[in-house]
Amino acid sequence: MRIAIIGTGYVGLVAGTCFADSGNDVTCVDIDERKIRMLQAGEVPIYEPGLEELIKKNVREKRLFFTRDLAEAVAPAQVVFIAVGTPEGESGDADLQYVLAAAEQVGKAMKQYTVVVDKSTVPVGTADKVRDAIRKVTSIEFDVVSNPEFLKEGAALDDFLKPDRVVIGVDSERGRKVMGELYAPFVRTENPIIYMDTRSAELTKYAANAMLATRISFMNDISALCEKVGADVDFVRKGLGSDKRIGYPFLFPGVGYGGSCFPKDVKALVATARDYGLELDLLRAVERTNERQKKLLVNKAVKHYGTLEGKKFGVWGLAFKPKTDDMREAPSIEVIEGLIGKGAQVVAHDPVSAHTAKRVFGDRIRYATVPYEALEGVDGLFVVTEWNEFRHPDFERMKGLMKSPVVFDGRNVYDPVRMRELGFTYYGIGRR
Repeated sequence: MRIAIIGTGYVGLVAGTCFADSGNDVTCVDIDERKIRMLQAGEVPIYEPGLEELIKKNVREKRLFFTRDLAEAVAPAQVVFIAVGTPEGESGDADLQYVLAAAEQVGKAMKQYTVVVDKSTVPVGTADKVRDAIRKVTSIEFDVVSNPEFLKEGAALDDFLKPDRVVIGVDSERGRKVMGELYAPFVRTENPIIYMDTRSAELTKYAANAMLATRISFMNDISALCEKVGADVDFVRKGLGSDKRIGYPFLFPGVGYGGSCFPKDVKALVATARDYGLELDLLRAVERTNERQKKLLVNKAVKHYGTLEGKKFGVWGLAFKPKTDDMREAPSIEVIEGLIGKGAQVVAHDPVSAHTAKRVFGDRIRYATVPYEALEGVDGLFVVTEWNEFRHPDFERMKGLMKSPVVFDGRNVYDPVRMRELGFTYYGIGRR
């Protein structure tokens, strides 16, 4: 099948590469000339385990192509995916200007019946707007499909190649048949393709992310209560998760959620509901809890030291989660800005996202190339992202490097009892 992908961001690049790897001819389009040159040379502008190797393989085998010429990519395509950005608007809603501009260009470039797929995360009713935008510029037959992605950064290839479900919003049998054929190689283990109308598919994406964000904020609220009453949130989490109606995923307390999806999608869902005269009070509380949680570690530090003026701190972890270099809405930003704002110096280490962090902090902090370098002479360590590299460090070496062996563990990576036995002053999230 011939496929065009409009947008080479995280979603477009992963989808295009995986479709090519299943035997399709895929052309990815982007207006960014530098990015296209990088991709044509086999360089990947984002960090995702395994992605660079898969791109090089499919470029080498001439199934995956990159271009700035949208018309050239769309004209022979049977399926066109729109995977451009939907940034947050002023009122929290998703800004659709890039989606609708891409739809109009696709309509002008089509030469045959085409299935146009909204792959970007978009609010309810976007498929109708995309359909209208295309109809204005072409008389060629087409269908508009909503196909939200459910990729986890750091595990995106597995999530795409072996999905637990594929959601397809489609209003015609012809479009349904094309999408079923396209996704058939990915659901051979009988994981379902769930067909529905486009509006339900659009809402499913937002509802899924809002539910996961709610679980995180719920556990963060429980962790705050644990600290007040002298309970241990890790025991509470295990007791909750063992209930099959609840389960363990996304029940880990910490310094809040970040990334490109949860913060933006919760706001967009609240904004959509408001447009229809409905206030989603639960999700507004989820947002408030998350903002509070991002400030928690700095507040603990102020309580411990009294003042942070002139103090020096190490920070382990900058990306919003492990196995990615994505720092969008990352809790580390709130932590580091809080420390700097109170007069502290910061030395930070992250296995892959130092280049991303430099665009955020510039030269206001120092960047360590290895974890232990970030501990030299510091008054304390903040663990903000739970990379595997941080789970089993040499604690004696840590103590020897640190001016004061104080650890603020924002992901409950370490055992509080063992840390205190080793001579550390330890602060976790909801731990006794």
